Amino acid sequence: MDNKDAEKLFFIPFNTGGHWLLLAINPIREIVYYLDSLGNDWTTYPDMKVLIDTVLQAFRAQRDIQTSRRGANSITWIKVACHQQRNQIDCGYFMLRFMRDTLALGRLKIPTDYFDEFKCAFYTKDQVDEIKEEWCQFMIKLNVCS
Repeated sequence: MDNKDAEKLFFIPFNTGGHWLLLAINPIREIVYYLDSLGNDWTTYPDMKVLIDTVLQAFRAQRDIQTSRRGANSITWIKVACHQQRNQIDCGYFMLRFMRDTLALGRLKIPTDYFDEFKCAFYTKDQVDEIKEEWCQFMIKLNVCS
């Protein structure tokens, strides 16, 4: 990656062992946006944070970025206030919806209060069903279900 990649987000769907959440990462700026439909803080999943921080530190080292001792831990984690699921089974669909909505807007930053266009506490049943249908159509196109 070169400096033209400074304004890119990389989406990491992350499964904690029973729950899906989304990380959107700008590796050049060392910003990790954390979107969790259960509302947990990233400290709930310390192994995830250690893994992502280690990857970003390795990326920094690969690019030969010199940092002071204070700057070595300059990775910024931002918890995004996003839609919350009302059950224990829709987390994967919420993660997909967060990713799709962010990509559809073409934004390079995710505000801590999510996007004005999608501000509400919960997705409606129709909004969740919409992403389920899109996912099914995507899988059918890949011929995964045959």
